[in-house]
Amino acid sequence: MTATSKAATTSRAVSAAAPLRISADDWGRLRAIEHSEPHKVLGAHPARRGDEESVVVRAFHPDAVGADCLFADGSEVKLSSIEPGGLFGALIEGATLPLVYRLRFHFADGHHWECGDPYRFQPTLGDVDLHLFNEGNHRRLWERLGSQVRVVNGVEGVAFAVWAPNAQRVSVTGDFCGWDGRRFPMRQMGSSGVYELFIPDLKPGALYKYEIKTAEGAIRLKTDPYGRQMEGPPNNASCVTVSTHAWADDEWMRTRKGRDLTREPVSVYEVHLGSWARVPDEGHRPLSYREIAPRLVEHVKRFGFTHVELMPVAEHPLGASWGYQVTGYYAPTWRYGSPDDFRYFVDVCHQNGIGVILDWVPAHFPKDDFALRQFDGTALYEHDDPRQAEHPDWGTLIFNYGRSEVRNFLLANALYWLSDFHVDGLRVDAVASMLYLDYSREDGEWLPNRYGGKENIEAIEFLKTVNEAIRTECPGCFTVAEESTSWSGVTRPVPDGGLGFTFKWNMGWMHDSLQYFAKESVHRRYHQNDLTFAMLYEYTERFVNALSHDEVVHGKRSLIDKMPGDLWQKFANLRLLLTYQYTRPGKQLLFMGVELAQHAEWYYDGSLDWHLATDPMRIGLALFLEDLGRLYHDTPSLWKGDPDPHGFAWIDCSDCDNSVISFRRQFGDDTVIVVLNLTPVPRGGYLIGVPRPGRYNYLLSSDYGSYGGSGFPTPDVLATEPLSMHGFPQALRLTLPPLGALVLEPAD
Repeated sequence: MTATSKAATTSRAVSAAAPLRISADDWGRLRAIEHSEPHKVLGAHPARRGDEESVVVRAFHPDAVGADCLFADGSEVKLSSIEPGGLFGALIEGATLPLVYRLRFHFADGHHWECGDPYRFQPTLGDVDLHLFNEGNHRRLWERLGSQVRVVNGVEGVAFAVWAPNAQRVSVTGDFCGWDGRRFPMRQMGSSGVYELFIPDLKPGALYKYEIKTAEGAIRLKTDPYGRQMEGPPNNASCVTVSTHAWADDEWMRTRKGRDLTREPVSVYEVHLGSWARVPDEGHRPLSYREIAPRLVEHVKRFGFTHVELMPVAEHPLGASWGYQVTGYYAPTWRYGSPDDFRYFVDVCHQNGIGVILDWVPAHFPKDDFALRQFDGTALYEHDDPRQAEHPDWGTLIFNYGRSEVRNFLLANALYWLSDFHVDGLRVDAVASMLYLDYSREDGEWLPNRYGGKENIEAIEFLKTVNEAIRTECPGCFTVAEESTSWSGVTRPVPDGGLGFTFKWNMGWMHDSLQYFAKESVHRRYHQNDLTFAMLYEYTERFVNALSHDEVVHGKRSLIDKMPGDLWQKFANLRLLLTYQYTRPGKQLLFMGVELAQHAEWYYDGSLDWHLATDPMRIGLALFLEDLGRLYHDTPSLWKGDPDPHGFAWIDCSDCDNSVISFRRQFGDDTVIVVLNLTPVPRGGYLIGVPRPGRYNYLLSSDYGSYGGSGFPTPDVLATEPLSMHGFPQALRLTLPPLGALVLEPAD
């Protein structure tokens, strides 16, 4: 120390005296690391010495034997020992608040540690933030809770905030303090249940958790519920992060605000990022977000998909859960890169005209003890009553939608992905399990609602709130419900009494269609109703016709292997199914791998069977899918009239003897005719009534030889005959190829 700084020390401080002392209760709680308001005694506080204003500085380190207060002008003040056990302090004469200083702690082994003093800073959360959070309506909560890189009073550091209302004490601990929970106890923000601390000098990349002392005195080490990056198992720590990604999707973001996807082409390619493709030369690892982005975009554009839907990318500890058991709701999984790497993925998709949908899981969370379960020693995010708490199917815990802070955690999470990552839509998983209190429960295993019913009133209101918030906060974004029951109004607007989803997966169509196509053609005449029944309820909701990952796992067989017959018939049936899916009302979703017609079921820890792509039958199927996607895009009558009953009409759905169905799609003056021959028997001279006289052109035949079909000869010229048929004064005489689909349009 220089002579100048020695003089400054002598003139600015006195040894421990009455103003430095703290109460026995404060010291006892501080020494036991149980103090919920450490800023009350630590840091800088106003004091007086005679008539002169002064400042008391107190610092605590349980392992230190000495401490100094360091000032920007180079002066130092030695802090006196106030209490044995690491409490130090000094009265800085003539000083006023705010006082800018740093601390240096000395240890018995001769080492010292210099750091900023977290306890000299004011709270980084305001009353409005806390009020909105407690009432469940903070729309940008991820910018306030969790870890936030900030500059406070000119000092760089990280602000931490976490909700743990029943804790005795919460500390920030991490690699920056040797994971010592005694070093950085947080302050409780009044009655809000939120604990807060600003730690100066911390940088992005710091690993951290919260050490929580429960009301019973147990210590729990928890990852940050609002942590925006996490490391992988077994440590599962949260990571301080800040984005430096420069977005280049301005045009996409500008135009999506005015889009009405209900009247646009929507064709979705569902992807599990970890098993789409692997890198054989590097331990068979998955592709990263940055590696997969250009390859996946090229692939989906080839087949005319408008969106990719990603199975959950939020952090999850168990790969075998496919991402559906989430422990880090605000963190893209470490498996494929950083949060900015994921932003890059979305950006590349948008720059190539591809939207991004995320699977979102607000229905349940796993029991991993490092995450949300019993977060502050109590059932905080989950229910306390086992009749409400645990999901019987998945062994997971159910969110308590009756708590406003839990609702806000999930509401803000939905908005976070759409806002911060530019994601376009959320497919909400397991909605049915949220709607019903008795879902998968026997009598006596569930609690009725306040009216005695089985509807989960709090979850219903939560879903409505989320959908309305997305509609107002993120115009152009959309939600899709995976809802498997007959609940009414899933896609009806909230003001009209509905849940407010944009679309709903048509689980009934998926089940019935796959059940029909699995039957040998000789039996199909008895089951044609399976194929046509979905049209009876088609316009009760806005549907997505999904052939998802759930249908190609757990012994259900791959899509191609569900089809009956020899290999040729399997491919012909698959082309028939896909034509029906694309041409009937509703949007469509295909799970990755259908374009390869792989025989193996999907496996989350492997790769698609890309070697099949060179097989002649697969080349034909890929060409068919390219043309089918092109047809879908280029034919407005296949999507513009999706919400309208007059956009679809059966021509004949009752020809069970021949297993043939025919229908038309229409929007304005645009009309297309679709005919499906669902047996391997070609049918010549087959008559269907059509709405317009004159010539008709082929838009598509699924039986073309280039697709791997039989190439059964069909007439080059199609012209109507003046025969009354199916309610029309004219008819077309068709040659139907075996297991073939025809799509026709009037020549004019």
